[in-house]
Amino acid sequence: MSDAGYIRTTRPGTSLRHWLFLAGVAGLAIAVDQATKAYVVAHLARGESWMPVEFIAPYFRITHVRNTGAAFGVFPGGGQVFLAIAAVISLLILYFYRQLPRGAWPVRTALGLQLGGALGNVIDRLRLDFAVIDFLHVPGFPVFNVADSCISIGVALLAVVMLREEWRARRAAGAGGESARGGSQENTPVR
Repeated sequence: MSDAGYIRTTRPGTSLRHWLFLAGVAGLAIAVDQATKAYVVAHLARGESWMPVEFIAPYFRITHVRNTGAAFGVFPGGGQVFLAIAAVISLLILYFYRQLPRGAWPVRTALGLQLGGALGNVIDRLRLDFAVIDFLHVPGFPVFNVADSCISIGVALLAVVMLREEWRARRAAGAGGESARGGSQENTPVR
């Protein structure tokens, strides 16, 4: 079975290899997230900024921020609520993951990124009194971290896969309709 078709109702096919893949993607996301946060905390005081390369300073900088809200600083002060939401979402990801048919690697990757991002921020909330460390600063945009990026990339990848599946389904339905009529109108001779 191809990677496509995760929407279709098929027998779930989550093997040990699939679970190891999920653990690998999520584990890598968590490791990079926690390592980058540890580096920022060790080298920058809270509120301090650093520009890795001076000419990109107007576009990007590293700024140490403690965020008590959701991703990208939304709803500050709701750390406990977001800890509970992240736990529920993690469980839903695990439930949905086991329902996937064999293959479906883009969806598995997306869910692994989302799980890793959610758990990366959960680790912070448990260690830091329901706050997370944010440090990726693009002026005009809330400061964020690697975990937030993994969640966003996972959601975007999942959306692309779903749109691709919908496009394929519509295309197949359109081709089926043309065959039932004996071909498209372009190939039908005019009488």
